[in-house]
Amino acid sequence: MRELTVTIKTKTGLHARPAALLVNTVAKVKSKVTIEKDGQEANLKSLLGLLSLGVEQHDTVTIKVDGKDEGEVIAALNQCAEENELW
Repeated sequence: MRELTVTIKTKTGLHARPAALLVNTVAKVKSKVTIEKDGQEANLKSLLGLLSLGVEQHDTVTIKVDGKDEGEVIAALNQCAEENELW
């Protein structure tokens, strides 16, 4: 399992469009991908799950990737975040 801990930069946090970008990035990967904020965890492949965490600007979250394509998933998430200035 690999983990990625990041601080959210977007003014709206991970709401609507930014959340959808992350969910779409991991939608078809084989690994299990979860996101954790303040001890609460949600499946990153679920938009409703992600939105239920209420991630706001300056919040720190941990993304956990468990599976055979962990490296590719982390790289894809970082690329998505860089292109859209999420973290």
